[in-house]
Amino acid sequence: MKVIVSFVLALVLFSACQNSSKKTNDSGNESVSLTAAGATFPLPYYNLVFKNYTKATDVLVTYGGIGSGGGIRSLKDKVVDFGATDAYLEDGKLGEMPGEVVHIPTCIGAVVIAYNLPGVDELKLSDQLLEKIFMGEITNWNDPALKANNPDVNFPNLEITFVHRSDGSGTTHIFSDYMSKVSQKWADAVGTGKSLKWPVGMGAKGNPGVAGTISQTEGSIGYIGSEFAFAQKIQTAKVQNSSGAYILPSIESISAAAQGEIPADTRVMLTNSSDPASYPISGFTWIILYKDQSYDGRSKAQAQATVEFLDWLVGEEAQGQAARVNYAPLPQAAVQKAKAILRGVTYGGETLLK
Repeated sequence: MKVIVSFVLALVLFSACQNSSKKTNDSGNESVSLTAAGATFPLPYYNLVFKNYTKATDVLVTYGGIGSGGGIRSLKDKVVDFGATDAYLEDGKLGEMPGEVVHIPTCIGAVVIAYNLPGVDELKLSDQLLEKIFMGEITNWNDPALKANNPDVNFPNLEITFVHRSDGSGTTHIFSDYMSKVSQKWADAVGTGKSLKWPVGMGAKGNPGVAGTISQTEGSIGYIGSEFAFAQKIQTAKVQNSSGAYILPSIESISAAAQGEIPADTRVMLTNSSDPASYPISGFTWIILYKDQSYDGRSKAQAQATVEFLDWLVGEEAQGQAARVNYAPLPQAAVQKAKAILRGVTYGGETLLK
């Protein structure tokens, strides 16, 4: 897996170098290019807005979707300008980084429970059912517990195949954080993390890999970023939230999950929100970067371009594009905190943004 991640990242870096060597700005100087890697959860949004930023500014932004774990490693190894992760770095992990790292939320997405069950157009899953399915205690779609919760559904006599991520993944972190909150059995046996020891199931690489496997496997169920389910028209279940309501993921229900208090460093999980209209498996996704940008001979121009791009990313223009690819924009409170963090990013002690 490390070899695959390294190869993908090498391709991203090579592409960035090749393109930046040919581009010049209006003054005739070589343009700065930015390279990033990490989470696949926000990949459709990043593909859209990064491309639009390049068109508008001639600053090439190249991104490799290699998973949150790969994004964190890439920043730690200082081979990217910034990383991307759906799981914020906890204090212990922050202490392992070679410099102080800050988190910039960029949008809100959902981890949906996707399934492939022809003829079943609506599926309601309680937290108890999710626990039993994903821990291998319910193994067939005609199980009485599923029927009791979905009395109008004619379930087939078909084995359940659970599909999960095989790589280190922020999507897995969001999913397992939710499961640990609603199931003590899950919390004790499996826990929360980017990589887990799964009780049952088969693995696939990245959100695209899980989405593709579910699409091709009748009787399968798994968790993926909402955009991949929407794009491939995969069926998604209604999930019971903390108020007892069964909610489908939508821009509105995902946004509702972020209505609570957001800390100054933005490191907060939105799962199992108390908002009665919220979809319960929702979460921020973050860009991570070093607070002091003057490292390893990095130029001030490169540092300036990095923070200017990220300031644009959390601003009105980029946030206004989130819904086009089925992500919820940041609430204003998160935008204000992100901009405050960016104004604390320095180059040799000098603030880069006013």
